Amino acid sequence: MEKTRIQSFTDLQAWQQAHKLRIGVLQEVSSFPSEHKYGLSSQLQRASISIGSNIVEGFGRRTKKEKIQFYGIARGSLTEVQDQLILSHDMMLIEKGKFKELAEQSVRVHKLINRLMRSIKESENV
Repeated sequence: MEKTRIQSFTDLQAWQQAHKLRIGVLQEVSSFPSEHKYGLSSQLQRASISIGSNIVEGFGRRTKKEKIQFYGIARGSLTEVQDQLILSHDMMLIEKGKFKELAEQSVRVHKLINRLMRSIKESENV
């Protein structure tokens, strides 16, 4: 099987799935009550945006160390989103079905970031 050449960060599955997650999160928090606008809603927005942004930044870096550093930051932001989704669900701000969908998407993104980091560590020509 022939590998497709990654030419842009948009070719990365990790970025594609992180983007899908952040769209879902941004759509969901838009319906949060106003008293959560500057707290949980804002933090969820920032963290979900940070995932894709750090994948992009890592993609643009030249050294393995820098790439892994930014992919690690993306993974940290993802874990933050996972925690905040649980909190939002427990506070009944997100209904069970939507929570399950976003939680499953976050697990997919986590696996893809881990795979991306592993491929960088194992590669010879970075």
